[in-house]
Amino acid sequence: MSKRIEAKYKINRRLSANLWGRSKSPLNRGKENPPGQHGQRRKKPSDFGTQLMAKQKLKGYYGNIGEKQFRKLYDEAVRRRGDTSENLIGLLESRLDAIVYRLKFAPTPFAARQLINHCHIQVNGARVNIPSYRCKDGDVISVKTKSKDMALIVEAAQSPERDVPDYLEVDHKDMKGKFIRAPKLGDVPYAVQMEPNLVVEFYSR
Repeated sequence: MSKRIEAKYKINRRLSANLWGRSKSPLNRGKENPPGQHGQRRKKPSDFGTQLMAKQKLKGYYGNIGEKQFRKLYDEAVRRRGDTSENLIGLLESRLDAIVYRLKFAPTPFAARQLINHCHIQVNGARVNIPSYRCKDGDVISVKTKSKDMALIVEAAQSPERDVPDYLEVDHKDMKGKFIRAPKLGDVPYAVQMEPNLVVEFYSR
């Protein structure tokens, strides 16, 4: 198992959640206790602990985003009109790495980030190698012509594990998709319950 895959499953174990609904997650083996020698005896978390866990789940889901970058997204969500928690989800789902994952060009957000870093992804026909690049409504996201036959991309596109949500359009024959709009929380097909309202509470303390 590669270090990157191992780290991904460590996030699952630490948060006691199969964040991406992967069939290969160790949590599918039925072990319910959190990691650590005393995991079975842990007390019910405080309000702070619950809020922190909600933040860690959301950060972890999007490829373990760094705290500084995540806080910047939160601050922008606050500045925007409307519900801060809904704004935060919309900003996270507008990231290029999230969209590449949602379009099923990659099996995980981590793999999506690697594809972008290695210049396999284009936005409106231009190469973009920044995973946090923010897409706008109507942007066309495509796999570079020379990369369309990569096994990782083809297998992800054919995987029955998840569907492409309706705020995106995709043509897997041409490996091209469109970002229609930023979604609301209820539109996003999370494999586990996400609670961005608790993230707002965490930062509002």
